[in-house]
Parts: sequence; structure tokens; C-alpha cells
Amino acid sequence: MEPAGYFLLAGTCLLVAVALPTLLHRYAVSPAMVLLLVGVVVGLTPLSDGLVLDVSDHHDRAIVEHVTELTVLVALMGVGLAIDRPLDLLRPSTWRTWSPTWRLLALALPACVAAVALLGWAALGLAPATALLLGAVLSPTDPVLASDVQVGGPGSSIADDEPDEVPYAEDQTTSTESSEIRFALTSEAGLNDGLAFPFVHAAVLVLAGGSFLTGAAEWASWYVVGKLVLGVLVGVLIGRGLGRLAFRAKTSSLRLAEQGEPLLALAALLTTYGVAELVRGYGFIAVFACAMALRAAEHRHDYHRAMHDVVQRLERLLTLVVLLLLGIALSSGLLDALDWRGVVAGTALVLLIRPLTAWLSLSVLPRTGDRAGGLDRRARLAVAFFGIRGVGSLYYVAWATSHAEFTDADWVWATVGFTVAFSVLVHGVTATPVMRRIESEPA
Repeated sequence: MEPAGYFLLAGTCLLVAVALPTLLHRYAVSPAMVLLLVGVVVGLTPLSDGLVLDVSDHHDRAIVEHVTELTVLVALMGVGLAIDRPLDLLRPSTWRTWSPTWRLLALALPACVAAVALLGWAALGLAPATALLLGAVLSPTDPVLASDVQVGGPGSSIADDEPDEVPYAEDQTTSTESSEIRFALTSEAGLNDGLAFPFVHAAVLVLAGGSFLTGAAEWASWYVVGKLVLGVLVGVLIGRGLGRLAFRAKTSSLRLAEQGEPLLALAALLTTYGVAELVRGYGFIAVFACAMALRAAEHRHDYHRAMHDVVQRLERLLTLVVLLLLGIALSSGLLDALDWRGVVAGTALVLLIRPLTAWLSLSVLPRTGDRAGGLDRRARLAVAFFGIRGVGSLYYVAWATSHAEFTDADWVWATVGFTVAFSVLVHGVTATPVMRRIESEPA
């Protein structure tokens, strides 16, 4: 294709991406669905010449890894800025308002990994390391493609008469059922992209072999605890420091909030991720923690919305690139290695494993009357079902297959590609009508 053709294709797709959210707002069709299908159609035409990425090639795989990595990072910064409900590690009352999130992370996430890995190993005949890798890369929900079921943005769930200092206090009730659903899904997606990394590392360690006791001790102490703590510390410290600088600096030229300069969000993202990775912490967790700490500096300030808007636009652009390339890959050879086992694994994850594990994690040990941190039956069903898979899974499989030689790597790529596409279609069709019905009807 001529260079001018690439510009035409990019401009047309960007125009489609910009117009779709408004055009499709009333319909049971998500922008992600349309963009993915556009990519599939492009992949079937000569327009895709030069755009097809071969995931078996190290160079192309590196491109996928870095593009998806940046997309997830931008989404995590946006999600952290968008959440109105504060989380203060020194105030236990704020922990309880995040009860659905902790349940989804501590119970549903590892249960989902274990269920997919067991299915792959015991029923589908995969090697143990490959089965564990499949469970790990498909376990995180996605902060990029879940816009239809996420919170609306900074200030969207803060009432005008809500106290500025103690939002969501321990004795406060939730505003609406839909806001609790959106909060649970948004906060889960913001944190589990980083918490899936220990399981990806576990798959690499299993592939490398060695002593089980030594490997398990190293994994638990360093990959589960050490890197997680480093990521949180880096994110909180940088977020608080930048928040103090932007809102309370003694020099007026450094008070970026007064100037309304929204690029601070991108500077915070890049700085935090760089520092976290240099000290070998989890960068995804660090970026989300940084965004939360930055938001907490002045909880209700309009500056957060300005930063969020910039991040959201960049996220939309990067999502366009990822979905277009994924769609092209799906119709240009990515699914060649897919067989019935991959279809079973992906379908079971989306329709059975995720809903069941999330439902059980949200239902155990219910706290009667806890409306700040609990969910009723219909809300639990919605949260359990909308476990959207997406860009995070593509990043993890690119990272893992670049760092180790897994058996059936092409099959894993094909299965992940199928699962992401299946999730985009299923959840894209159901998100709008389900959320509209929940918001229009009493519980």
C-alpha cells in the first residue's frame, strides 16, 4: 500500500473512533466491537499489507508488547483519576468501602487462574507451564475496553452536599446500585492488571524447573509480596509528592493545578512506571497507586477532570491502534493455531469460570446492612458477568513468550486472541442494555 493509503486508513479509523461513542450510545453495540470488526475487514483486504504483525517473530512481538504496555498504563492512570471513592491505608474505614474490590482480587483472581490452568492441564492436555500461563494471562479484567461499565470520571459520583474531607464515611450509604457496580468493576480492573503478574512469573518459573520448595519460596516472598510492596510505595510517594507540588507549592509557577496544565498526568505516569521498574517493583500497580494518591491531594478539584480528559483521549487513540491491529491479526493468521481446545477454554472463561468465581467471591461472608462496601444480589450478578478480557491479556502473553520458550506458544496466542474477541463481542452487546435496565429500575 502507498504511504498515502496509510494516512487515509489512519485518519478514517480515527474519525470512526471519535464518532462512535456518541453514535452508539443508545445501541447495544460498543465502540470496541466496531473497531475490532473494522480491523478484521481491513485484514481481508490489500489495505492490511505491511500492517500484519507476526507474533512468532521476536521484533513484531516486541511491538505488541510495548504498544499494549503503554495502552494499559494510560488506562490505569485514567482509572485511578476517575475513582471518586478514596482509599487511605491509614484509615481502616476507607478499606471497608472497597470490600467488593478486595474480594475480587483476593478470591476471584487466583480462583480464575487456578480454574483455567486446571482446565488446560487436566482436560485439554496442556503442559503444566503452558496451562498456568493461559490462566495467568486470561485472569485480569481489562481497564481499556470496559468503558461501558466503568465510572464516568472524576466527580461523577460525588454529591454536591457531600463533605469534602470525609467522602464515603463508614456510616454513609451508597448512592445507586449502578454506581456500586461501576466502582467494583473499575477498581478491580485498575488493580488486577498488576496482580496478575505474579502468576505470569509463576508460569515462567515452572517452565524453568528447579526445586519446588525453593521456587515457591522465591515466588511468594519476592514476586507476590516484594514487588507488590515496592510498586505501591513508589506510586504513593510519587503521587503524593506531585500532588503537593501541583496544589500547594510555595512557588506559584509550580502550582500546576492553578495553571490547569493537564500533562502532569502523563508526566506522573511515565515517571512512576520508570522508577517502579528500575527498583523492580510492579509498574502497573505503581501507576494506579500514583493516580489514586494524586487524586487524593485535592479530592474535588476540577484539575483532576482536566488531567483525566487528556488521558482519556490518549487512551482512545491507543485503543484504536490495538483493536485495529488485533482485528487485522485475527483475519490474517493469528487464529491459524486455534483448535477446539482454545474455543472451549475461552468460552468457558467468559461464560462460566469468571462469572462463577466472581459471584462466589462476592457472596461469601456477607455483611448485613453494609451498603457502603457490599453489593446486593443483582449487583453481584452484573459484576460477576462483566469480567471483560482485553489489552492486558495481550500484553502478558507478549511479555511471557518474549521471556521464555513455552510449548504451544502459537496456540496460546490464538486462544488469547479468540478470548479477547469473544469477550468484546459478548460484553459489548450486553453492557449497554444491562446497565440501562439497572439504572432505570429499582433493585
